[in-house]
Order: sequence, then C-alpha cells, then structure tokens
Amino acid sequence: MARLTTRAFVGRLAGTPIFDPNGDQLGRIRDVIVVLRRDRTAPRVHGMVVEVPPHRRIFLPMTRITGLEAGNVVATGLVNMRRFEPRPSESLIVAELLDRKLTITASGDQVSLVDVGIEQTRQLDWVITKLFVRKGGSGFRRRGETLMVNWDEISGLSDEMPDQPADSLLEKLDDMRAADIASVLTDLPYKRQLEVTQGMDDDVLADVLEELPDSAQVAILAMLDDERAADILDEMDPGDAADLLGELTPQRAEELLGLLEPDDADDLRRLLTYDGKSAGGIMTTEPVILAPDATVAEALARIRNEDLPTSLAAQVYVARPPQETPTGRFLGVVHFQRLLREQPGTLVSSLVDSDLESVDPQAPLDEVVRHFARYNLVGLPVIDNNDHLLGVVTVDDVVDNMLPEDWRESHSAATDTELITNRKAGEDDGN
Repeated sequence: MARLTTRAFVGRLAGTPIFDPNGDQLGRIRDVIVVLRRDRTAPRVHGMVVEVPPHRRIFLPMTRITGLEAGNVVATGLVNMRRFEPRPSESLIVAELLDRKLTITASGDQVSLVDVGIEQTRQLDWVITKLFVRKGGSGFRRRGETLMVNWDEISGLSDEMPDQPADSLLEKLDDMRAADIASVLTDLPYKRQLEVTQGMDDDVLADVLEELPDSAQVAILAMLDDERAADILDEMDPGDAADLLGELTPQRAEELLGLLEPDDADDLRRLLTYDGKSAGGIMTTEPVILAPDATVAEALARIRNEDLPTSLAAQVYVARPPQETPTGRFLGVVHFQRLLREQPGTLVSSLVDSDLESVDPQAPLDEVVRHFARYNLVGLPVIDNNDHLLGVVTVDDVVDNMLPEDWRESHSAATDTELITNRKAGEDDGN
C-alpha cells in the first residue's frame, strides 16, 4: 500500500494507475477536478476523473483516496459508476487549466501554467497551493524561465480567458488511443474543445471523429473551417466519412464534397446512395487490393502497414485492373495465413480462394450478419452485378452496426458498483 502523501503535482498524476487496497488495478487517473473561487480562499479539489474499463470515465471523490504518490494511488470505498459529467462550477486541471495565461501579481509578468500542486489540509480537504509556471521566452531562448509560486501570487486563474493554447493537454493525449481521446473530448466545454481540435493533427482528429457519436461528430466538424473540414473527411475511412456527411444538410454536404478531389468526392457520393444499414452502406472501400501478378512478398508488405486495421490486414483481395474500388473483375481472396506459408515469389493469383461468399451492395444488415456467423468471416466482399469489387464489410463494421446507435454513450444498468471495499457505503460521493 502506498504511504499517505499530502502533496502532489497533477501533471505527474495524470495517467497514473489507481489500485484497491488488495493491489488490484481499478483504472487510471485522467484528470483532477477543482472548484475555482474569486475570493482569496484556496481552490478546493473535489476529486479525480478515473478511467475504468471499458473506457468509462467516472468521478472519484478525494475522500476515497487513502494513498497518493506519483506512480501509486490507492483508493477505498464504494465508487459511483455513472459517467462523469462536470458541473458548471468545476474545472478540469489538465484539460482546462494547463497552458492558461496568468499574471504574477507583484511583478506583472505574464506566465503560462505548466503544472498545479495540490496539498491536503489539516481538515483533510485537498486544495491548490502551488503553481508551476513558465515565463515567455525571449531572444534565442525557445522557452522561458520556470518558477514555482503560491496560488495566491497569481491572478487570472479564476477568470474566463479568451484564448488559451492546448499544448499541455495535447501532450497528455499524444499516447492515448483514439477512443480514449474521444472520451476526453466529449467531457470538455465547447471553447476548450475548439482549442484542442485546432491543435490536433488531421489524421489524429479523423481517427477521433470515427469514435464519436454522430451528434458529436457534427458538432466538432462545425468548429472547423471549410478547408480543414474537407481535409478531415479525406483522412477518415470513406464509410465513416459518408456516414458523417449523411448527418449534415444536403447543401452543407455538397459544399464539403466540392472541396475534395473529384475521384474522392465521387466515391463518397456513391456511398451516400446506399441505405445506411445495407452492405453498401456499412462497407469499407479501401481494402488491400492486388493485381493477379502481384507476389506473396508484395502482399505481405501491404498488410504489414501498421496503420491498416487488423480486420483489413487479415486478407487481401485480388482483382483485374483497376485496383481501386470499383475494381475490374473480382477474382477472390487470399488469407494472410496462406501468404505466410508460401514462397515470397509466388503469385497471389495461384492462391486465390474463389469460394468465399460475397454479397450485393443492397443486401440488408441481417443478411450480412448471417453470412459472418455461418462462415466465420472476418471480411465479406461486396460485389456488383458485373463482378466488380465495390468494397468489403469487416467484422468491425458488423459489430458497430449491430450495437444501438448510442452505444458509445450508454452504460450498464448498475449505477453503483462495489469496486473497492472497506469504506462505508453511505458516504456522499460529491458528484
């Protein structure tokens, strides 16, 4: 068990595992919740945002913390498993406060907030006591001087700031998966969402959008200027991009399509013609497609691409030119296990499984699901009447579309789960 520590820096706690008294990991700390006041009372820490499986962010009161130090946090008691939703009076230190521009009251120096020190009082409350700040760089210095100040030596902490960079938060998000970043993003107020999305690389934001509910996708896309919105759509999986366009007004969708390359725009327009719950509506249009004279070595090189989803790397699709959907005549599939057993110079055309089932793009979802269940598939080719490959439905596509539309936001029926013991059940959560 961790010894009780009465001081900590929030930046070092973010990402730290949290354990029960028996040493079992419950989740990871993602942020710390504080109430900022305009009087001279030290800002009080309410609790922590903890991510528990599967990707659920919950509130953990500071009264549950029995051991706290960087790398090892121990909690006890009953934890409310309802999804964390910040109150208007609360602020998230990592997500909202880091990088905030502040003023040292005595000197008038402008500084940015790098980290926040919290401390436990004699009354066992946790409050902000120290701020680690950085002055602006000058001359050839890329970064300015850093210093530690008391929280009451600073002004601007409780004020609404018109502009705020998101460097520190983006650094925290850098090693997180897209689904986890999406969870963080939905918890932020509108202004902070805007600042964070502006700082994200296009490919990262595209992956994050694919993990968000439709309403959140539309809201975030509306934050972007037209050129960047089109760039994000271009980075997204075509099926997901088409779904997002389908949530927009026809006029807005056509405006964004007009900013894409003509071939890319035509592909998306074609996807928009299919029913959303048909094979054509859920398929992926960018599987690994090879010509008949491609070799095993070429096929393995293509599926080694680390950016390729596992479900698409499981097999390659062989077709006559062109090798972009819709292809020339579709010949069949080669499974990656077969590729691993053959010589590098072997032609994929000699390894084709031509017996794999395929479906028409108008096939309804229940028919697609039956194919997957009957033949234990990871991917199902979608073929038109002229044997052209239009796309592939993957097992990921099937699972996404079998779940209810709000599955990313829904949670189990139990709102209070006894994750940790040894604390009275009736204690107030504080959220």
